[in-house]
Amino acid sequence: MTGEVRKRGFPPVVDAGVRVLVLGSLPGDASLAAAQYYGHPRNGFWRLIGAAVERDLAALPYDERLAALLASGVGLWDVHAEAMRPGSLDAAIKDAADNDLTGLVDSLPRLRAVAFNGAAAAKAGARLLAGRTERLALVPLPSSSPAHAAMGFEAKHEAWLRLRTWLA
Repeated sequence: MTGEVRKRGFPPVVDAGVRVLVLGSLPGDASLAAAQYYGHPRNGFWRLIGAAVERDLAALPYDERLAALLASGVGLWDVHAEAMRPGSLDAAIKDAADNDLTGLVDSLPRLRAVAFNGAAAAKAGARLLAGRTERLALVPLPSSSPAHAAMGFEAKHEAWLRLRTWLA
């Protein structure tokens, strides 16, 4: 089909101190073009996670954002390693190959919660981590994407602040 391209995500951003792992579905076109997690300028991710860790991450250069995120105990990755997807909408993801989430979570000794950025990530991630729910909280969050406009930023902000529970 025209416009349908196999897209690949980024490696995980983690270290041994990660207490909360935030999983998206697969980077969108703007993020892939920028080679940055949540690279779309209207995506609210950096403001939302910044509020949860009490740091203005959006104001930092990208490499410093990642370092500050890790220093706060938060890691990043995606549920899918690659997929066919025209555009950036999660609903358009087809033929997805999943990341090894169980391998990653098992390698993180301080991990307490896995948070899902949006419904698509939550559905796929909960399926992949079904055997890990005794030791981990699985936390669905409203999507930070500008395409998820049904919920205003303030409501998203309140939901994302719940991550503080596992970062304390």
